[in-house]
Amino acid sequence: MRWRSVGNTDCSVARTLSVIGERWTMLILRECFLGRRRFDEFQRNTGIARNILATRLRALVDDGILQRAPAEADRARVEYRLTKMGIDLYPVMIAMMQWGDAWLCDENGPPLSVMHRTCGAHATPRMTCPSCGAQVGARDMLAIPRHREPAPRRAASRRASR
Repeated sequence: MRWRSVGNTDCSVARTLSVIGERWTMLILRECFLGRRRFDEFQRNTGIARNILATRLRALVDDGILQRAPAEADRARVEYRLTKMGIDLYPVMIAMMQWGDAWLCDENGPPLSVMHRTCGAHATPRMTCPSCGAQVGARDMLAIPRHREPAPRRAASRRASR
C-alpha cells in the first residue's frame, strides 16, 4: 500500500495518520496548544523551513484542523487558530508528551508540565471509562471490530474434513 492511499483504508488510525502523520505536523500543533498563532512564531519555535511550514499550514487548514483568521493586533497579518477538530487532538498531544516524559527525558526531567486552569493544580491527564470513572490503560480495553468478515468456505470445509 502506498502512503497516499492510507487515508482510504477502513482504519481510524490510518485515516488519522493521513492527516497528522507528517513529521512536522505535531510540532506545529504543539505550538498552537502553547498559544502560538503566527507563521513566524511557528517557524522560530520549530525550526521548520519556511516553504515546508507554509505547505503544512495550508494542509492543516484544508483538512479542517486550523483556520486562518486576521490577527487581533494587526488585521493585515494572518493567524492560525485551532478549530474544534484541531482542539480534539489535545488528548493525542498529551499522550505523546507523557510517553516522551516517561521514556525519553534527560536527567533534567520533563521540559513541560500542565496545570489545570480551574483549580491551579499540576495535572497528569488520564484516560477514564465514561461509565464507571475508572482509570483505563491498553490492557483494560477490548477493541471490537464493527463487523466481522465471514470465514472463507474452504477454510471451514478443511476444518470439517480433519
